[in-house]
Amino acid sequence: MSSAPFIKNLPEKLVSQYKTWKSEGFDGALFGDLAGGQSPMAMVISCCDSRVHSTEIFDMPAGSFFIHRNIANFVPSYEAGNAHTGTASALEYAVKALKVPHLIIMGHSGCGGVQACYDMCENEIAAADAGFEFVGQWLEGLRPAHQRVRGDDDATRLVSMGHEGVVGSLDNLMSYPFIAEAVETGTLSLHGLWHDIGSGELYGYNADSGTFEAL
Repeated sequence: MSSAPFIKNLPEKLVSQYKTWKSEGFDGALFGDLAGGQSPMAMVISCCDSRVHSTEIFDMPAGSFFIHRNIANFVPSYEAGNAHTGTASALEYAVKALKVPHLIIMGHSGCGGVQACYDMCENEIAAADAGFEFVGQWLEGLRPAHQRVRGDDDATRLVSMGHEGVVGSLDNLMSYPFIAEAVETGTLSLHGLWHDIGSGELYGYNADSGTFEAL
């Protein structure tokens, strides 16, 4: 095995926390069953944000959700032959291999990705000038959400943009042939959520009213 001096040992705090979990919180029966395979009830696409934990929000055990996280919980439109989109790969595996019956897009308050795209749009900043090599380009796909934003002040408009980002991703999901087929045959349902971190409130998108309503 080659030497890699840039790789360091895990911080002692994390090692200690793991040992505590292994001795006090590890459910041997549950994970013994899960070791044989997974059959999650839903796929959740949420943000990379460290404050967002779907399993904790729903108080669900390991094995319940197939989780994919990216900046601003964004789903790009389908592009045939694009082998470099991790989100598309995760979607394909969840729907075609795991056959999840539910697919959830979950946005949240205070999202740095939503804020960054909002600033790009409000100030007419190009992706190349956003200050990040990759993030700005990724957020280009979120620009259409800004066109639908409502509100008179920045705080209201940012919440609106977060909501519209979720709705836009739901629309983009239907551009994937295997997702559209599963939805049309009734084996898959799509859901939009938005989580307020500070209050703990969770809002679900009502397609009939076109609004997010407290659950």
